[in-house]
Amino acid sequence: MSHYDVIVIGLGGMGSAAAYRLAQRGQRVLGLDQFAPVHNLGSSHGGSRVTRQAYFEDPAYVPLLLRAHELWAGIERDSGRKIFTRCGGIMLGGPDSRTVSGSLASAREWDLPHEILDASEVRRRFPTMRPEDHEIALYEENAGFVVPEGSVAAHLQLAARAGADLHYEEKVLSWQQTSTGVRVGTAQNFYTAEQLVICPGAWAPRLLTELGIEFTVERQIQYWFAPSGGAGPFRAERHPIYVWEGEHGRQFYGFPSHDDAGSVKVAFFRGGETCTPETIDRTVHAEEIGGISEFVGRKMPSLPGGFLRAATCMYTNTPDEHFVISRHPTHDRVVVACGFSGHGFKFVPVVGEVLADLVVDGTTDHPIALFDPARLTGVAR
Repeated sequence: MSHYDVIVIGLGGMGSAAAYRLAQRGQRVLGLDQFAPVHNLGSSHGGSRVTRQAYFEDPAYVPLLLRAHELWAGIERDSGRKIFTRCGGIMLGGPDSRTVSGSLASAREWDLPHEILDASEVRRRFPTMRPEDHEIALYEENAGFVVPEGSVAAHLQLAARAGADLHYEEKVLSWQQTSTGVRVGTAQNFYTAEQLVICPGAWAPRLLTELGIEFTVERQIQYWFAPSGGAGPFRAERHPIYVWEGEHGRQFYGFPSHDDAGSVKVAFFRGGETCTPETIDRTVHAEEIGGISEFVGRKMPSLPGGFLRAATCMYTNTPDEHFVISRHPTHDRVVVACGFSGHGFKFVPVVGEVLADLVVDGTTDHPIALFDPARLTGVAR
């Protein structure tokens, strides 16, 4: 039976970053994933993920976002992969919408560079967008997007280079804390280690039952269209990422065109049907395509031109939609990172640092109090 300093379960966005940072700090690391590397069956695929700093979810996230922004450059340099593109970002909606007012609150609290644009200025600067006269927007120059597949591949590449032992297509069946460490059983073998990091994504309800958190896994759809009139106005050198809050608080978000095919990606933010990784409907239906075309078309008339393709993924939501990053409340040799609730990928590199801190040092200087599971369970460590 092989023995390690730390085992990492799950090698998607967060797990790949954790494996790299742990190995970089001299830990003997075993990484386990039930699928092939850089797969499309979880939540770390689809070609693009928004990254922004004026964070409407909570100003407490901003220091982590600033650190993540710093770390992407090092990951690109060390892996030789292009991951982050800064194209600016715009948050649109009514003045009192969460998307605009929350972004503005974070920008002001942390003195982030930003502009407030009225509807006519949005239409002038970004001709693809047709906000109503009462809508306004916050624009931040430092926003952009990251490539999730590129991030996972880079972190796995760097983890292996730093000495991590990475096992793919090896499903974890059980884990337990013992009197001397942890023991993990897979379909092929048993492994022991001093500590365990669990980054389960949508498999959190199965692997972290004892945590006592009611995770909800939600089916989401990513859509790609060929805009009427061509992709030129949507190219990254001219077009920002965006989050737009429409009627009844419903948000959609999207990206500039950044592939050779001239496709443009857009999606709804939340509102998907509840599922499990085993029961998710991977088929995207005509009425779903029609629904987003009609909704987005009212705001960006040229975007839903010709439908090209769609792909499903999963959000794993906590009840308050904030993350869980902590040592396990009842297993002191286990660290968990889960429940990223559809807005976690932009934090990948800094979460890797946090998890390495918790394993190696027992604590972290990064501000993660918001992510303590005790807020949801009432069970303190």
